[in-house]
Amino acid sequence: MAFVQSTRQAGPAMADASAHHGAPRPPQPVKMVISGGFGVGKTTAIGAVSEIEPLTTEAAITEVAAGIDDVSMTPRKTTTTVAMDFGCLTLDPTLKLYIFGTPGQDRFGFMWKDVTAGALGALVVVDSRRLDDCFPAVDYFERDGTPFAIAVNAFDGVLSHSLPAVRSALDVAPEVPVVAFDARSADSVRESLIVVLEHALTRARGY
Repeated sequence: MAFVQSTRQAGPAMADASAHHGAPRPPQPVKMVISGGFGVGKTTAIGAVSEIEPLTTEAAITEVAAGIDDVSMTPRKTTTTVAMDFGCLTLDPTLKLYIFGTPGQDRFGFMWKDVTAGALGALVVVDSRRLDDCFPAVDYFERDGTPFAIAVNAFDGVLSHSLPAVRSALDVAPEVPVVAFDARSADSVRESLIVVLEHALTRARGY
């Protein structure tokens, strides 16, 4: 919530300055997170939706890493995120999302607290062919209390399991949104982030 809180505190001064100069008020910044297991499409999603050239911390997958990370379902994947990804998206003149992507491997889990600090919500990306890989992310946000939604990535345009089956397998709370999306499509990623935003606002209002 750090982004939202700091903006609210600065709100009156910004409004006075805008009124004095006749300039439109800048959009409110909101931090969002895209998370999930290894090779599920997090970096692809941020790259697809970001209005700036995304910042990535990709490193080549070495033979040693390939022996640790399961690349059997993603044979064309040659790099992996080792710190975080970053992009941004202006939803409308009043709201701008700053999007942070977490690394997928468990061995980089120690970085998640710093990457996710202050986020309004999170989109947990799931490959329905490898549901086990997403449990660490789901568990993390359930413990942390950050509102999140599940986005099931349609690899090759196909879902291996239905959304109700995915919800049942993950055993998430009934109010957690579960949607299908295509990490390569800017519109699809944008709509999924809006789902997270609406879920987070609903939680904040106590509904």
